[in-house]
Amino acid sequence: MIAVQHVFKTVTDSTGTLTILRDIDFTLAKGETAAIVGASGSGKSTLLSIIAGLDTPSSGTVHMAGTDLFAQTEDQRAAFRAAHLGFVFQSFQLLANLTALENVMLPLELAGRRDARAAASRMLERVGLGQRLASYPKVLSGGEQQRVALARAFVMSPAVLLADEPTGSLDFATGQTIMELMFDLNREQGTTLVMVTHDRSIAERCERRITIAAGEVAEISPG
Repeated sequence: MIAVQHVFKTVTDSTGTLTILRDIDFTLAKGETAAIVGASGSGKSTLLSIIAGLDTPSSGTVHMAGTDLFAQTEDQRAAFRAAHLGFVFQSFQLLANLTALENVMLPLELAGRRDARAAASRMLERVGLGQRLASYPKVLSGGEQQRVALARAFVMSPAVLLADEPTGSLDFATGQTIMELMFDLNREQGTTLVMVTHDRSIAERCERRITIAAGEVAEISPG
């Protein structure tokens, strides 16, 4: 499903050239779960952005579902993301002026789905927010906001879900509940999950751990 092939990322400024990622190379099968782990500043989030096609590598490429992301234009990559990828972020990234239902409906409406309201309602029911459809993000708890974010990510049945520190803004108990829900939804839909996390207990639940150290793959191990 995902093949990261000899990816390098360098940036140059007035102080010289900095190598952020060096020769990153691995593959993930359809439906596999993987945690990207490592110290702060090791390049984890940059790698996730490149896998998503949001950032471009200095060299190397990423194939996803048979598509070479960096052989495409920026507009083509955006269309590919809309069709195949779901995202969950530490900061939830909900639109404050939209209700929970409207936030989840948004990707469906952008895709032209006529059943957007019904499908979004069902997904919010699935994540336990059936009574919060009309609530705006500001009146939802952190855990509830992340449930809305999960519903929005999974409502399109993405082939790949990318998550960047999905429990980073939550207390331990709420974070554990959110991760149970994420893994449950992932199994139900057969999604390939790639997650950046500092939480070792979460990483150990994934089928593979990819450890990044100083911009390089230090180890790939079972979860």
